[in-house]
Amino acid sequence: MDGSPLVEARGLTKRFGEFTAVDAVDFEVRRGEAFGFLGPNGAGKSSTMRMIGAVSPINGGDLSVFGMDPESEGATIRARIGVVPQQDNLDEEIPVDENLLIYGRYFGFSRAALWPRIEELLAFAELTERRHDKVESLSGGMKRRLTIARALINQPELLLLDEPTTGLDPQARHLLWDRLYRLKQQGVTLIITTHFMDEAEQLCDRLVVMDKGKIAAEGSPRGLIDQYSTKEVLEVRFPDEAKADIAERLEGLAKRVEILPDRVLLYTDDGDATSHEVWTRGLEPESVLARRSSLEDVFLRLTGRSLID
Repeated sequence: MDGSPLVEARGLTKRFGEFTAVDAVDFEVRRGEAFGFLGPNGAGKSSTMRMIGAVSPINGGDLSVFGMDPESEGATIRARIGVVPQQDNLDEEIPVDENLLIYGRYFGFSRAALWPRIEELLAFAELTERRHDKVESLSGGMKRRLTIARALINQPELLLLDEPTTGLDPQARHLLWDRLYRLKQQGVTLIITTHFMDEAEQLCDRLVVMDKGKIAAEGSPRGLIDQYSTKEVLEVRFPDEAKADIAERLEGLAKRVEILPDRVLLYTDDGDATSHEVWTRGLEPESVLARRSSLEDVFLRLTGRSLID
């Protein structure tokens, strides 16, 4: 990372009729970093990505990509980026390598120039042995890797990934994480939207937490945990008959106490010591679990636990 901003937004706003999807947000993405938009469904992540990708006009504020205006220089911007959409939109009826060939032709590359690049991308995506198979025969993880390979056909400086691992099993997710990390090591700037906390922790140098169109927090994963949570969280479960006055009996025991329907969370810097104090106070939990604080704790504190339709 050289510290220079590749993407800059100031007061960026997107509206759909009366609804404001992105509400005057400020952020910048530095060249060479992996930057994340973390948030629940409907937070404004995808709308922001579409504006960065110069396929959706802004309704307010300022946005520059590569120092250019997406409204007036959208075609130039799109030629220098790669896009991985939420849903794979591959041509299922043609072979794997022809998907890459046809997409590359959209950028004006000749067949002779494309075939060496296709060989590289098939190896990168671990799809060389499936190159002649129709896409419909591939697994979900293979299709996702092919979608990423396709987005790299024009050797983009900036790669936009919208929920890149949704619907994949753990093995496929970790393989994709490895491929994205390799891209970052090669100097490609990554912008990722996700609602998976472990994905954000694994991939992102910095991220913003979005909620209801606004940015609720910004920083590195570790910095956000340090700012909004504690070193550890103690999860305790009590039998129903012991829940009546549990809040009073736990008062002052931790920096923050969150009482949920199925368990109590005690935010503390020393889980073992807090666990001991629970028993010292005469409380007898059914189960006790001490764990390190995570980005999920930050996310739920900032966005709440209510479901959003």
